[in-house]
Amino acid sequence: MNAHVSQGGWPVLVLNADFRPLSYYPLSLWSWQDAIKAVFLERVNIVEHYDRAVHSPTFEMQLPSVVSLKSFVKPTTHPAFTRFNVFLRDRFICQYCHAHDDLTFDHIIPRSKGGQTTWENVVAACSPCNLRKGNLTPQQAKMFPRQAPFAPTVHQLHRNGRLFPPNYLHDSWLDYLYWDTELDP
Repeated sequence: MNAHVSQGGWPVLVLNADFRPLSYYPLSLWSWQDAIKAVFLERVNIVEHYDRAVHSPTFEMQLPSVVSLKSFVKPTTHPAFTRFNVFLRDRFICQYCHAHDDLTFDHIIPRSKGGQTTWENVVAACSPCNLRKGNLTPQQAKMFPRQAPFAPTVHQLHRNGRLFPPNYLHDSWLDYLYWDTELDP
């Protein structure tokens, strides 16, 4: 459950039972409403909280900023083959011209020539390069990706994800993330 929440929406960092984020990219965040529901269902522990509270006529609760699951969720060992994960593997860079904008994906060996939609045959490409390569093989188009496509590990995707930290990191999250943050003495 990954909620897309804004800085003003009081997002909650979700940690596994071992106090590691469920995912780094996208960062595992819940809305404050989902986090409070999980607290009442006794599925999570509150680790950190905001200086803001929610109220009912008979109850007040500080908004959680970091929660940890009570039960450990075994991380997947094989990442899903998705467009987003292809972009993440390729670091959001066109594998032909190194552009960062207007990304899509390209089949190295076109599907019409027997190429399949697999980790080993798909790369991130900008739309102009994808159109220019068209239905040609790399040899025919004289366009070769900067790196051979491969099936990444979860570790590789997490490593790449750390290169793209979110725009918003609350101070209470920093001890639980492995971004380039200065450590206290």
